[in-house]
Amino acid sequence: MPDNTYTAKDIQVLEGLEPVRKRPGMYIGSTDQNGLHELVKEIIDNSVDEALAGFAKNVWIVIARDEKISVTDDGRGIPVDIHPKLKKSSLEVTMTILHAGGKFEGGAYKVSGGLHGVGASAVNALSDWMRVEVRRDNKIYAQEYKRGKPQGDVKVVTGSQLPAFIKTPKTGTSTFFLPDKSIFSTVKTDFKVLSKKIKERAYLVAGLFFHLYDLRDGKEIHYYFDGGIESLVRHLNKDKNVVNERPFYVGKDSQGVMVEASFQYNDGFAETVESFVNVISTQEGGTHLTGFRMALTRSVNDYARKNDYLKEKDDNLTGEDMREGLTAVIAIKMNSENLQFEGQTKGKLGNAEVQPIVQQVVKDSIDMYLEENPAEARRIMEKVILASKARLAARAAKDAVLRKGALEGMTLPGKLTDCQEKDPAQSEIYIVEGDSAGGSAKQGRDRKFQAILPLRGKILNTERARLDKILEFEEIKTLIIAVGAGIGDTFNIEKARYHRIIIMTDADVDGEHIRTLLLTFIFRYLPQLIEKGYVYIAQPPLYKISSGRETFYTFSDDEKDSRLKTLNGAQVIIQRYKGLGEMNPQQLWETTMDPASRIMKQVNIEDAAEADHVFSMLMGDEVPPRKRFIQTHAKNATLDI
Repeated sequence: MPDNTYTAKDIQVLEGLEPVRKRPGMYIGSTDQNGLHELVKEIIDNSVDEALAGFAKNVWIVIARDEKISVTDDGRGIPVDIHPKLKKSSLEVTMTILHAGGKFEGGAYKVSGGLHGVGASAVNALSDWMRVEVRRDNKIYAQEYKRGKPQGDVKVVTGSQLPAFIKTPKTGTSTFFLPDKSIFSTVKTDFKVLSKKIKERAYLVAGLFFHLYDLRDGKEIHYYFDGGIESLVRHLNKDKNVVNERPFYVGKDSQGVMVEASFQYNDGFAETVESFVNVISTQEGGTHLTGFRMALTRSVNDYARKNDYLKEKDDNLTGEDMREGLTAVIAIKMNSENLQFEGQTKGKLGNAEVQPIVQQVVKDSIDMYLEENPAEARRIMEKVILASKARLAARAAKDAVLRKGALEGMTLPGKLTDCQEKDPAQSEIYIVEGDSAGGSAKQGRDRKFQAILPLRGKILNTERARLDKILEFEEIKTLIIAVGAGIGDTFNIEKARYHRIIIMTDADVDGEHIRTLLLTFIFRYLPQLIEKGYVYIAQPPLYKISSGRETFYTFSDDEKDSRLKTLNGAQVIIQRYKGLGEMNPQQLWETTMDPASRIMKQVNIEDAAEADHVFSMLMGDEVPPRKRFIQTHAKNATLDI
C-alpha cells in the first residue's frame, strides 16, 4: 500500500545553497577523490534512510562511461506536492535548499544517516549536472539542475533515463549526477572504494539488496546480508583462528535506541572494532563504544569470579585484557533529531545518555551468552586471562625499556646519530638497513634536521608475538627509545621526537622484507604515527645511467627506458643499484635524502579493516590464506632475477 503520510509538510527549511560551493570542504570533507565518494555516499544514504524507515528493499547504483552516477531505490519517492511556505514543489525545495529534507523536527525519518539532510542539496550544488526522477502516484516526475540551479519546473515525464537492464520500480527515487570538474580534482569514481562502502551498508541494514554496476568496464557486484553485523564480524575474522566459534550477538530496542552488538575473539593479538550510528561509521568511537567496552569488561569479570577463573586475591581483568584478539561491531540506531556528534564529519558520538543504555543491553546479553555457552565462555576466559598475564609481563618489560632509556643519561641509544634540531616538526629520522648504508647516510645527511638510526638485520615479526616478547628484541627497543613517544598505554604522540619517520631499505627482496617487518610493528603497536602522517618510505633510485659527462638516476624500469630513448645512441653505462651501500654519501644525499629532489611515499591507512586483514594474512601463523594470496597474485609479481 502507498504511504501518503510523507508529504510537503514533512520538509523543513533552514537555509540556502551558496555556502556549499564557496566552502565545499566544510560539507563533504575534501575536494579530492574522498570528497567525490562522499557525494555518492550521501545519495546512497538517502535510499538507505528509506530502507531504515521500512519502505525500500533495493538500491541500484550505476557508474556510467562518462562518470555520471545514478542511484535508484524502490522507496516512497521524494514528495513533489507544493511546499506550504515556499509555494514550490517539495522536490525542488529538497534539492536546492540546504537543510531541507525529511530529517528535521519530527519529519519523515526517525532514523537517518547522511549529513543531517544536507546531502542531496550539497551533492546538487557540487554537480555540474543533476536530474532527479520520482515515481509516485503511478507517474514519473522529473527536474534537472545545473550547479544546484533548476533548469525548469518539476514536470511529469513519460520515460526514465534509467539503463534498460534495471527494471523500473513502481515507486521510488532516481538521482543522476555528474560531479563538477571545476571543484573536484577528479571525477573518476573508484569502484573498489565505492563497493567497500556499499558492502559496509549492506551488513548494517540486513535485508536490503544493493546492486552496483560499472559500465566503464562491465563490472557488477551485488550485496545482501541476512546476518547483519554478525556476518560482518565473521567477515573481519576470515583467515584467522577464532576462539569462540559462535559470535556473540544482541539486537534490542531500549528507551528509543536500537542497540546491536556482536563480537568474536581470534587467537591474534590485535583488536579490530568498528562502530556505527544510523549507518554512519564513527571512526573515533563515542559513548556507544564506551558502553560496549564497559559491558564486556564487567561481564567477563563477573563470570571469571563466579566460575573461579579469578581468585579473591587476584586483580580484576582490565579493558586492555579484553582487547587482545577482539573483533567487534557495535551499531546503534536512534532518533536523528537527538544525535550529537563531535566534529563535522561525525567521527565520534557525543550523546551521554547512550552509554548506560548500550552498557545495560550488552551486559545483560553477554551474561546470558556466557552462561548458555560454557565451552565458548571457557575459551574466552582462557584468552583474556592469558592476555592479562602477558600485560603484566609486558608492563615490566616496558618499564625496563623506559628506565634504560632514562638511565643512559636521559639519552638516546648509542646507535642513533641524532640531529641538532629540537623542534619535532622540523626533524626527521631515517631508519636505515645495515651499518654500511648507515655510514653513507650519516655522512651524506644534513645534520641540522636529519637523524640516522641503523638497524642490523631483520627485526622480529611482531604479528606473531606479544608485547613482552617484542620488548626483549634489542633493535625494537632502540627504535622505541629513539622515537620517544613510548608504547602501549604509555604512548603519547606529543612526545614523538620526529614528525617524519622514514624507512630507508635496499631495493631488493631482503630490503622489502625488512620494510614489511617495520611497517607491521608500527601498524600494530604505534598506529598513531601512521594516523598522524609521520611515517614515510624513502625511494632510492634503481638505476644510475651515465652518458658522457651526464649522470641520471631513475626510479623504475619504465623511467629508465624513457631516459634511454633520449640519449640518441651515445655510449651509455647502466648501473643497477642492489643496495644503499653501493652509493657514496653524496649520491645518497642527492637521490634519496635531499628534500629538494627526493621522492618519498607517505604511509596512510585508507581501510583499517582491509589493512588488518592483509597484515594478518601475510604475517600471521595461518599458511593457507597466504598460499592462496601468492597463487592468485603470482602473475603480477615483478621478479628481479
